[in-house]
Amino acid sequence: MEYRNQGLNGGVEPDEMETFARENSSSKTRYSGVVRQKAYIFDGEGNHYNKEWDLRDGRGKEFCWYHVELPKGNQKLSQYAQYLIDSVCPPLKLQDILSLVSNGPFCGHVDSALVFRVNSPGPSSSKYTFRIAARVTENSVITVSLGRVPRLGFSPVNESILSDVPKVESPTSNEQKNKGGTVIREHLLDFLLTMNHSEEADNPVPKSVSNLVVHIIDTHVDHLQDVVANLEIELDNVELELDSGGFALKKQMLDDRRFPRMHLDLLRLLQVIAHGEQVFPRVKAHCSLKSWFHGDDINAIEELIGRLRRLKENVGFIANRVKAIQAGLDSWQAEQINKKLYYLSFLSIIFLPLSVITGVFGMNVGGVPWTMQNNPEVKDGFLNVMLLCVFMLLVVLLCFLFPTLYSHITSWRRRRATRGSSLLNWKSIFEMRVRSNNRPTSGGYWQL
Repeated sequence: MEYRNQGLNGGVEPDEMETFARENSSSKTRYSGVVRQKAYIFDGEGNHYNKEWDLRDGRGKEFCWYHVELPKGNQKLSQYAQYLIDSVCPPLKLQDILSLVSNGPFCGHVDSALVFRVNSPGPSSSKYTFRIAARVTENSVITVSLGRVPRLGFSPVNESILSDVPKVESPTSNEQKNKGGTVIREHLLDFLLTMNHSEEADNPVPKSVSNLVVHIIDTHVDHLQDVVANLEIELDNVELELDSGGFALKKQMLDDRRFPRMHLDLLRLLQVIAHGEQVFPRVKAHCSLKSWFHGDDINAIEELIGRLRRLKENVGFIANRVKAIQAGLDSWQAEQINKKLYYLSFLSIIFLPLSVITGVFGMNVGGVPWTMQNNPEVKDGFLNVMLLCVFMLLVVLLCFLFPTLYSHITSWRRRRATRGSSLLNWKSIFEMRVRSNNRPTSGGYWQL
């Protein structure tokens, strides 16, 4: 632990730092088996080799790439920082580690090295949480990702299952296995059909650091595209289920809140894509000032930025589809509620007259004033109560109908006033014409 504290404080000499790094690579780390580490060295001529985890820079045309895969789970950011301290300290300092593991978009120079990250906040166990960061120098690249990023590594071309025509394995017959050739399982073929790119075996080996940076950004965009493609396929299947499903399926989808959760996942994807739109143009601007960054790779980063923008439009379209499906389910639920209310109102129509009749004939008016039937002066007590009920009913109806009556009376008075004013206008015009015809004229002019 002594070398780690010295590396964080920046008080280690270069020779001592190499010695500590060598000791760190030879000794067993505290989180061995939890954090996956990969180290490659490139000769600049299209060849790459595995190397030890010593975090050294390349020499001349050679350059090195060190990749750390943080485990997916419910760990906190401080736990991820401890993983990185155990893996890359020294020679990295604490400010380098914080710039790589923190949340949010970032692009800038830290200790004379270009550092950029696209780390989305959210639960690290979710498949819609993306975190990838890189520290770029002239002869080395250090990347950190959350979980495995597909297509990020390299493998020999002769190991590719896409180099031959595949044969799908049939669960009923084993004849294809005896004929030879490349036999793949059906679920693997489905996975390959959903990808918008080839597998790792067809990745060209970078010949410069700029090629490697473009490759890292390209795999990140491809990863986003794969997730969006899987969401589209899932949404298509759900739409087919809704078209062929019945009451139970729609109610189950409403109870599970499937589409609101899908909409939240799409919003997380939009946030990740927005972070990429903020970071990658700045990476392009910083890299264009480097003498060792090729112009073709600058154009490649610009194309990747365009792909991100088109992917953002596609995700927005999928979000609108999810909203439309959810709105359709909400309208279906409202329709079901209206049907139940209709049945309830139909039952009330049936039983309301019966309840009125039973209420009327079940009255006991013996204790009500002026309703004593034994008194010959007040012998119509029941009739008096019925007349009182009719009067109260008319009062209630009048209260409900008063706004409508008032609006009708107001409109009738307005029409009457308008008709009266129009009659007065026509009468005045007629009188003026009669007077003008009776007036004498002189000299061919009207008399004023």
